[in-house]
Amino acid sequence: MPRKSVLYSNICPIDSWGGIIMRELKLKPGEKAPEFTLKNQYGQEVSLSSLKGKKVLLSFHPLAWTGVCEIQMKSLETKFAVLEELNTVALGLSVDCVPCKKAWAEHMKVVKTHLLADFWPHGDVAALYGLFIDKLGSSGRANVLIDEKGNIEWSRVYEMSEIPDLEEVIRVLKGK
Repeated sequence: MPRKSVLYSNICPIDSWGGIIMRELKLKPGEKAPEFTLKNQYGQEVSLSSLKGKKVLLSFHPLAWTGVCEIQMKSLETKFAVLEELNTVALGLSVDCVPCKKAWAEHMKVVKTHLLADFWPHGDVAALYGLFIDKLGSSGRANVLIDEKGNIEWSRVYEMSEIPDLEEVIRVLKGK
């Protein structure tokens, strides 16, 4: 069954460099987060439901091996202990395949943070969250915070060239 395309004219204008700017997440705070199971860089399955009782930060990035995405994923690894203290598991998601995620994680020295492959069906999890961009064949860049019961708590969508501010997420987690 083909994926329903999102009409981007209102939420995703074209910016000056020809990229798409996403402004909002399809899902709103309080709504149930869509369930998924994806493989991480080690080939292990990770499902959202297996993390109930913890907060989950889904950190969507367009593609591996790109500068902004590398900074975004390294920041998750750097803040791993802080997030863990806040009962939060961070997951990095993109449409890259498992072997690509594995090589990229090794290159970045990311060993604790799960980098999930939303590879096949291509971008299905990003589409469930309203973040897949058909024109680009990848997700937009976003942070989505899911509460311990599996509901959307907070989200922020970023321009493709923008580095997400993980300190902002930590402030949200701390209630500041």
